[in-house]
Amino acid sequence: MNISEIHVSYSNSKSEKLKIKNSQDSFNVLRACWSDDTIELQEEFKILMLNRSNQILGVYPLSKGGVSSTVVDAKLVFSVALRCNASSIIIAHNHPSGNLKLSEADKVLTQKLKTAGKYLDIDLLDHIVLVKNDYVSFADDGCL
Repeated sequence: MNISEIHVSYSNSKSEKLKIKNSQDSFNVLRACWSDDTIELQEEFKILMLNRSNQILGVYPLSKGGVSSTVVDAKLVFSVALRCNASSIIIAHNHPSGNLKLSEADKVLTQKLKTAGKYLDIDLLDHIVLVKNDYVSFADDGCL
């Protein structure tokens, strides 16, 4: 039996990291990670990982789905955050329909990940739902 080892590396480079100060900053960074060709075609879910100073450690594309949903596994969300030594995360997904109304499934997922994060000391700071040129923030709307 061959079991592969999980590789973890840490870097504390002196280069300046982008800092997230508000939901607009989050949207700008996340929107740059979406393809103009597919943002209105299929739903995708991404994780923005931050250090204690809200500096960006990275963006991880967790899943791609169909036109109206994608699978989000909480274990994978936090395994990625833990591997990056993230202190907090911002989650995001797009609505290919262009509708920014928060679904009940969006709200349930957000609360599930917020609760799970508390056990791991990883704060869920926001959930951004975006379309091509606009977004809605759970934190700004008081839904977090």
